Amino acid sequence: MTTQRYAIGVEFDGRFFRGWQTQQIGVPSVQATLEAAISRVANHPVIIHGAGRTDAGVHASGMIAHFDSDANRSERNWLMGVNSCLPESITLRWLTPIDDDFHARFHATARRYHYIIYNHPRRSSHLAGRATWHYHTLDLAPMQAAAQLLLGRHDFSAYRAVACQSNRPVRDVHFIDIEQRGPLIRLDIQADGFLHHMVRNIVGVMFAIGQGHAEPSWAADVLASKNRSMGGITAPPDGLYFVDAHYAQALPRDSLGPTWLSAWPCR
Repeated sequence: MTTQRYAIGVEFDGRFFRGWQTQQIGVPSVQATLEAAISRVANHPVIIHGAGRTDAGVHASGMIAHFDSDANRSERNWLMGVNSCLPESITLRWLTPIDDDFHARFHATARRYHYIIYNHPRRSSHLAGRATWHYHTLDLAPMQAAAQLLLGRHDFSAYRAVACQSNRPVRDVHFIDIEQRGPLIRLDIQADGFLHHMVRNIVGVMFAIGQGHAEPSWAADVLASKNRSMGGITAPPDGLYFVDAHYAQALPRDSLGPTWLSAWPCR
């Protein structure tokens, strides 16, 4: 039989998993859960390759991945079948046949995240685990000014986790937009790639600047230091969403997430 490669778009609630990547037996991961569901529909073992590796508690509305199968299934049957085998915390949003040389991880030219902050004196039960609650009032103007200092190609060693295993700390940040609607603040960031905890550490610096504890220039000072200890806190995973990845090939487009904020326009 002929083997076909499929690209898929995945949405998941990271609260129920220890991250995207398959780990030891008994540790729930998005990848292992998806592989089990797709393998059941394909009637043979399937390995999935994702565009990124999210941490425990981090969500996705537009994770891109791919897998190979020689099973003869229509796109509708793939979607209906796989989603019926998945828990409510994971949804296959779309599936499409793709060229055999496509690779979700290695061929991604850009990746994009949203970080959602609930900026209010009191926490929200409805947003628990889905947005990061920050009870100190944040001033957007200095945060926006600081964000512009991080654009372009830089060594982001000061913004990555101490345990980050990447051999290349240089990343090219395309844009960082920070907007507010009522008590909700969204940081929208795109780069050619991200280091471990990079977005969460950027948000940690933005918290300090937004509260008036540091000037916007501190974001650039931290960057120039190349020293993680010079930065701020690592923001919680609750508000972080993998929302998109870019490729040379045309893939189905869906609204950027999270789904409950899909009406909020993006660039």
